[in-house]
Order: sequence, then C-alpha cells, then structure tokens
Amino acid sequence: MEKLNELQKKILDLKSKKNAVILAHFYQTMDIQIIADYAGDSFELSKRAKNAEENLIVFCGVKFMAESAKLLSPHKKVLLPNPNAGCPMADMVNPEIIRNLRKEHPNAAVVCYVNSSAETKAECDICCTSSNAVNIVRKIGADEIIFVPDKNLGAYVAQFVPEKKFIYINGFCPIHRHITVDDTIAKKREFPNATFAVHPECEPDVVKLADFIGSTSQILNYCIESNDKEFIIGTEYGVVERLRFYHPEKKYYILTPTLVCPNMKKTTLNDIYNCLSNEADENVIELSDDIINKANIPLEKMLLLG
Repeated sequence: MEKLNELQKKILDLKSKKNAVILAHFYQTMDIQIIADYAGDSFELSKRAKNAEENLIVFCGVKFMAESAKLLSPHKKVLLPNPNAGCPMADMVNPEIIRNLRKEHPNAAVVCYVNSSAETKAECDICCTSSNAVNIVRKIGADEIIFVPDKNLGAYVAQFVPEKKFIYINGFCPIHRHITVDDTIAKKREFPNATFAVHPECEPDVVKLADFIGSTSQILNYCIESNDKEFIIGTEYGVVERLRFYHPEKKYYILTPTLVCPNMKKTTLNDIYNCLSNEADENVIELSDDIINKANIPLEKMLLLG
C-alpha cells in the first residue's frame, strides 16, 4: 500500500475495529481513494455494498449514491461522510415531475438514470447507468421513453434506438456541461497525438468529436488497456488523478480545468474519520420502507435486463 499519513492510518484502524467497509467514487480525491476498500462508479459501489460482509458502509461520494447503496442493502447502516455532498443533476427531477410526465405520455416507459434520488427512482419503471443505458432501452417493450434526468445521456442513447421516441426534461450535469466544442478543438490541436475519451453526459456536439465514449469506469479501463500513450479526458478531474497515480507511464490531459465537481470534493479525510467515530444521525442514510420497496423495483429490473 502507498505511504499513508497519520489520519489515514487512524481511519483504517477505526474501520477495522468497527468492521466497516469504505467505498469511494472515482471522483473523490486520491487521499480518499487509496484508503478505500473499493473505488468505482456509483452503482458498481452500491453492488459492492450489497455483497460486502460488513454491515457498516462508509460511502464517499454524493447523497444519491449512498441512497442507492441503502436501497440494495436496507438492513445495513450506510454513512455519508459529508451530508452536504449533493448532486445538482439529481435535484433537477422529482416525483411530481415524473407523475406529470406520465399523465402527458401514458404509453411511455420511464427510464431513470441512477443519478437520481431514491424518491425519484420509486416513481420510475426501470433504472440505468451510463454504461448500460443503451442496452436497457433496447430491451424495453415501450415505443416511447421518458428519460430522466440527463437529457445528454438520453440523446446519446436515442442514437442507437432511432425507432423509439424520447421525451426529456432539461436535466444535465453542470460539470460536464462546461465542456464546449471550442475547448475540445483547441485541446485536440494542442495535443494532436492524444486520444479523446469523453463521458456521454457531455453535450452532443462534444461527444461527436470523441474517439471513445463511455462511463467513468469504461474511460479508465480504455485508457489503461489502450496501446495509445496520450489521452485527453472529458470527464471529472478525479479520473485524471487516478490514471496519473496508478499508470504514470502514459500522459493524461484534462480537457478543461473547470471539470472539477465541488460536491464530490466536499468529502475530506476528517469527514470520514468523524463519521466513523460518531456515526452521527446527520451521516446516516435513512429511507422509509415504502420508498425502499418501490425504488428497488426499477433497480432490480435494471439488474435483470442490464
């Protein structure tokens, strides 16, 4: 293991004493990622939480991710180290919006990106991730798809299923939305030998310029496995940090310095230590039995079809 500071050692010691598991999203800072039992995409980590032997889960990410872990592991205690770590995209859709869309489009199936609250998931037919969204929508019988909350991911998926009609809301990731075509062209000119890998949450005109399009995990795996030596990364800076840390033999360029998620960076080592020490109410993810039962239906459907 990498050389750890005193606080990191204290966290690992406390984790061991409490028989906890630490999960960290790839957008977390590297000082957190290196002490996590698992680092990964949001839903990948939720599945890790479900399969873990430990009953105390410390989820280093944002609220909707910790909620997904709680949905799949309702009898485990799930802690969010910084309760103020939210997701603007997830907040762009709510149950009332879904119910109104159903009234307007009664024959449509509601596909919900996992980047959403548990309450929103409970109103939907099936969930998806950025890596399985195309496959999920292809397998749904409905000819109309209400896709929430991310219209950019929805537009990307729609290219692969032109026979279906898509209905979107104006939902988006503010971080990925920062990337412009001009930024992309300028970066590609600056590094003409670099391969451009982008997340489908970006604007469609930016995605069209990519050499590779994929989820966070898919981008990481692509850069690691590719024979190419230089990469322009069109997603959150944590991915670049991780690649530089574990695979320094290649070169990685962040497309724009604005690709930093302030909510993902809210969690600190002190938050994790205090959260594990106190297990305070403000850190505990609580969901009603009704929400858990309803929201698990679209999640389980995703696992079945995806």
